[in-house]
Amino acid sequence: MANDVLRLHVLASGSAGNAAVVEDVRTGRCIAIDCGICKRDFLGRCAEAGVDPRAIEAVFVTHDHTDHTKGLGVTLRGLGKLGCTPPVYALDEVLLLSSELRRLAETTDQRRLSWDDPVSAAGMEVVAFPTSHDAAASCGFRVECSGKALGYLTDSGVVTPEAHDALHSVHMLALESNHDVDMLANGPYPFYLKQRVGSQTGHLSNDQACDELAKLLAEDGAGRLEAVVAMHVSRNNNTYRLPREGFERTAASADHDVSVSVAFQDRLVSAG
Repeated sequence: MANDVLRLHVLASGSAGNAAVVEDVRTGRCIAIDCGICKRDFLGRCAEAGVDPRAIEAVFVTHDHTDHTKGLGVTLRGLGKLGCTPPVYALDEVLLLSSELRRLAETTDQRRLSWDDPVSAAGMEVVAFPTSHDAAASCGFRVECSGKALGYLTDSGVVTPEAHDALHSVHMLALESNHDVDMLANGPYPFYLKQRVGSQTGHLSNDQACDELAKLLAEDGAGRLEAVVAMHVSRNNNTYRLPREGFERTAASADHDVSVSVAFQDRLVSAG
């Protein structure tokens, strides 16, 4: 199924670094979500996706953890050399407590995000919703453009009620499916880290992600959902196969034809 308006390019997804670009395929205008990868990978994967980085009109930050922010400075400087100076949007707590954003405060246009207050950028309307993560503050995004909607939820121990509402009736869904519960329990992580990942302020498991997808499909009477991408898949406590198979089974059980893909840590995945 092809989305004739929005396309999601996941440049990297996982604990080593995260970055994504949302593109209006009709105009080429874009926004970025997070930048926890190096400039070379950010620009290189944009080129691979056919995205002109000069078309990025805003950067939205989900939270202050370094795997989502550590590449911002060098990437923004690289974009600046191309004549592109997008503003950076983040919640107040993130602007205050992120060492990377504080370091860039004097050289970048940083703007406040507020709950349920839409931001207009690149011809899109972007609304932040709260997630549940052990960060200063954390959010996901609903992006709307010309009647199409994308839901972006990653780094959350549970699906908050606000997140579920925001993901209702989207056409494309980027949904965290971080770990397999048994692999986490029996894997190499120390006990405290297993507790953190599996907690209500950690990361969504495959089972939690499938449960949320099932709920959304059950409520999606118009059959809007066209594509779902499994995000932030752990390379230690999961496989890239398990989230795909879980989402495919969930969609089949709902008798819903949906394209399923999995985002990777070290290569581009595009959907939509």
